[in-house]
Amino acid sequence: MNIFIGGAWPYANGSLHLGHISALLPGDILARYHRLRKDKVLYVSGSDCNGTPIAIKAKQENLTFKEIADRYHFEFEDNFKKLGFTFDCYTRTDTEHHHKTVQKIFLKLLQNGLIYKKEIEQCFCEEYDQFLPDRYVEGDCPNCGGHARGDQCDFCSIILDPLELLNKTCKLCGNPPSIKRTEHFYFSLSKLQNELQKYLDFAKTNGHWRNNAIQLTERYLNEGLQDRAVSRDLPNGVSIPVKGYEKKKIYVWIEAVSGYYTASQQWAINSNQNDSSFWEKETKSYYIHGKDNIPFHTIIWPSILMGLKKDSLPNHIVSNEYLTLEKKKLSTSKNWAVWVPDLIERYHPDSIRYFLTINSPENRDTDFSWREFIYSHNSELLGAYGNFVNRTLKFIEKYYNGARPEGEINQSIRDGIVRLYEVVGSYIESTNFKKAIEEIFEFVRFANKYFDETQPWKQVTDHPSECQNSIASCVYVIANLARILHPFLPFSSNEVKEMLKLSNFEWEEFNPIEVKLSYVKPLFERIDVGRIEEELNRLIKQSNV
Repeated sequence: MNIFIGGAWPYANGSLHLGHISALLPGDILARYHRLRKDKVLYVSGSDCNGTPIAIKAKQENLTFKEIADRYHFEFEDNFKKLGFTFDCYTRTDTEHHHKTVQKIFLKLLQNGLIYKKEIEQCFCEEYDQFLPDRYVEGDCPNCGGHARGDQCDFCSIILDPLELLNKTCKLCGNPPSIKRTEHFYFSLSKLQNELQKYLDFAKTNGHWRNNAIQLTERYLNEGLQDRAVSRDLPNGVSIPVKGYEKKKIYVWIEAVSGYYTASQQWAINSNQNDSSFWEKETKSYYIHGKDNIPFHTIIWPSILMGLKKDSLPNHIVSNEYLTLEKKKLSTSKNWAVWVPDLIERYHPDSIRYFLTINSPENRDTDFSWREFIYSHNSELLGAYGNFVNRTLKFIEKYYNGARPEGEINQSIRDGIVRLYEVVGSYIESTNFKKAIEEIFEFVRFANKYFDETQPWKQVTDHPSECQNSIASCVYVIANLARILHPFLPFSSNEVKEMLKLSNFEWEEFNPIEVKLSYVKPLFERIDVGRIEEELNRLIKQSNV
């Protein structure tokens, strides 16, 4: 089966925080799982290096757009690598390849009658003598009253035009902008209203979209889709490939989502393979992002694909709700955030992956607290899983010279493992990652109970053959848990693989007969609970909440 996985592209204007990783981690879980199943996987993403956020940051630091984009793109690559993300292609939107491919998409949509020119009114800064990019205009949302940017309100997720904002101000000079007429290209979203309605109706019946995506998309369609500008007077980005309009740029909302396709083609070039099979109707596609990006993945990107006459519309919309921090909304402007570069220097990547999965905001907002993070590491990763692996392998090292004893696998253990592959696989494919890892750790607790009840430390002298059965069963559990946990906890799974000298992982039950330990070491170290207070103090000290 062909599996396409697209992770939302973070803006290269600041470091990643926990909210980004919480939203994007499901993509790597899916990629690792489907590879274990021997599916053909293409997992892509990249850094969004065009548009207003980069321009604002560059202006603040008196640097070039490229200097800002380079800094954060390379930082993102390093962060994702240290957290175990396995992109087949992680690229950026300021490459020549991306620009040329997006321009081809624009011309194709123009040729197919979905893009047209229109004279409009646009916000203009008199002090800086320039038309304002949408994000340079801020004000009150006309829908909910919250403070909003000119392109979208983060409070109610409505897509906006800057002219719709109330009490508008210019981000450059702080004064109300004037309104002037100019000409731009527009995308005929209204022409695709009926087609998108059918697409949503299908998504509602097949159950592959999160509820927040269904509800928000339904709201947009019920209100009636409006044609949207696809060009803007931006300082950086992809130039309009039409004579006389080269100084205007393709609007980021159509340019950035097209990155899924440009990254796919970049992968094909890099690997000398053909990516066309990932854009066929039969392809299973997952799009991974936060709730603020829903309309771009359920309306804008499908509209572009429809306009290009491609059949591979997104069929799994994995749109997380928000992750809060210590019961407060994450705020980069107030520095109320846990920054990923700092976090990965101090904590095990599997600890981060575990907590953000077991505490994933799949259907409602969830909270990251330092207390819960550290206690979950100590009780679940160290106390349950790590303890079971360590006590079993240390026993083998002590009593069997590091070799798995000959013995029969307990039937209830075998039945439980076979079931675990089926249940966890089903949950992963339906994007219920929290339930998947809960099932796994329920079995980990069962395995610990089995070890306690069989009492191998007594069996080894009183009933040697029964002890061999018990330990053989425990080794069987460890080997299979390493496979099942690999999509979630790849680092510790690879540690088990090396200690047991296992062959390549696959998504199927197996019984490792010949196991000879080369070394045994704990998978996890205890985190001193005194770190809770340290981290809280660090967070409060850095922020201005």
